[in-house]
Amino acid sequence: MTQYFAFLRAINVGGHTVKMDHLRQLFTAMGFSEVGTFIASGNVIFTSSSKNTSSLENKIEDELKKSLGFEVATFIRTSSDLVRIATLQAFPQPALDSATAFNIAFLKKALDDGQVSRLMTLKTDIDDFSEYDREIYWLCRRKQSESTFSNAVLEKKLGIKSTLRGANTIKTMAEKFARNAV
Repeated sequence: MTQYFAFLRAINVGGHTVKMDHLRQLFTAMGFSEVGTFIASGNVIFTSSSKNTSSLENKIEDELKKSLGFEVATFIRTSSDLVRIATLQAFPQPALDSATAFNIAFLKKALDDGQVSRLMTLKTDIDDFSEYDREIYWLCRRKQSESTFSNAVLEKKLGIKSTLRGANTIKTMAEKFARNAV
């Protein structure tokens, strides 16, 4: 069995409220085991015998739409993925130390060259970006409320769905839950 982490987009925003115990029940009903959640923002930990993350994403999205009545974009990572994401040095340490916020956007697939170019046009004196594999790392140098960047801006600019999580959340999840990470 492989351990997976599902990052669900907008599970508890826009008038939708899904309790984490109900979400765990839905994942268990989908045939997953060792299902758990971390904070009430759509972070689900589970195991599955499937090795195809794309098929898992599709299955979860389809089942959640049937059960909840609205679309929930799903982004799956393995334990090793999560450890890599949590420990990747996306920016120089002095920049990280002076930042007020550091977030990670999860994507379905790596950006193509055109998307990377469009992403870099979003850089400002407040916001900086780095991309690696299927993630975008967003460094905010001042209060996020002073930034014009958001997940909606990112999705519109790149023409893809994504979901954001704080880097500290990802680090905590990797330390607390990731197992068998190579």
